[in-house]
Amino acid sequence: MEFETLAIHAGQEPDALTGAVVTPIYQVSTYAQDGVGKPRGGWEYSRSGNPTRTALESCLAALEGGVGGFAFASGLAATDCFIRTTCSPGDHVVIPDDAYGGTYRLFSKVLERWGLSWTAAAVNDADAVRAAVRENTKVIWVETPTNPLLGIADLAALSDIAKEAGAFFAVDNTFASSYLQQPIAHGADVVMHSTTKYLGGHSDVVGGALVAADAELAERIGYHQNATGAVAGPFDAWIVLRGLKTLGVRMDRHCDNAERVAALLREHDAVAQVYYPDADETAKKQMKRAGGMVSFRCRGGAESAVRVCESTRVFTLGESLGGVESLIEHPGRMTHASAAGSALEVPDDLVRLSVGIEHVDDLLADLTDALATA
Repeated sequence: MEFETLAIHAGQEPDALTGAVVTPIYQVSTYAQDGVGKPRGGWEYSRSGNPTRTALESCLAALEGGVGGFAFASGLAATDCFIRTTCSPGDHVVIPDDAYGGTYRLFSKVLERWGLSWTAAAVNDADAVRAAVRENTKVIWVETPTNPLLGIADLAALSDIAKEAGAFFAVDNTFASSYLQQPIAHGADVVMHSTTKYLGGHSDVVGGALVAADAELAERIGYHQNATGAVAGPFDAWIVLRGLKTLGVRMDRHCDNAERVAALLREHDAVAQVYYPDADETAKKQMKRAGGMVSFRCRGGAESAVRVCESTRVFTLGESLGGVESLIEHPGRMTHASAAGSALEVPDDLVRLSVGIEHVDDLLADLTDALATA
């Protein structure tokens, strides 16, 4: 089946009891058993398994081409579960030198205290990643495109480096979405999503997901998911499942609009540099299109960037991304503030756009007016 068909049908057979074509919300914590230790249909407690969550997890696995999907309460909960599943105190992880601020905070403020060491490397440079690998490296963790500078990692090349090192290769696919990129097809061992973003798509849910490429890793992740308990609730799982049904059509519109926005910014005198990977050869090789995220640097510096962020009317000033509405933010003071003063600090003149699916003429006019204040 093609992607759009899987998004609507994978894991979502009509309800056996009523014939409902939409997966019901099983808002339940526990289930009646047919005898001691004999759960009916395998359901016993919703931390361990819930029919709504299982439908989502099955759909996610199908869309990413994996063997097991797992839904979590947030993207960071998914990240933490994977690292603790595959690593022990004393191990080492390679992360992007242009990583989401929350990811940096997790590694530097939480997992480092647990005994994990990490090195930041430019994931768009395979030689830099290879140089960052140590004897005790257990995971190479990448984003592609990266957040917020839209760097592109060569997935096949980094997969080879991970295999040489005996390490797991994990890919945060949040910016691309499953529609534009399937990292498992390029050698990833696991794919992570903040389902809050494009997969949910409507800025009304917080969630995360992991999809494993092989059964042994899937079994390990499933054990830790149940043991640590940061699972997606049934209503949140249902919201993400509903979002997946329109992911393909939404992403086409996100990409259409982002291409026009990037073209406008590249021609504007107030803009010093635009980050959008539509011309990147590696992106063309492994992505369907370049996505809906655009970042740019203001020629007038940090205060100009802040003025632009505070001057839009259609673009909403806010954190997060991937919703149908367009968002604008100043990463240095918002999503990436936790990286200030570190090697992962972002430029203070940087603006990040999540380009929504509004009419593109309204978006272009709004940005033109805001840039006049730069």
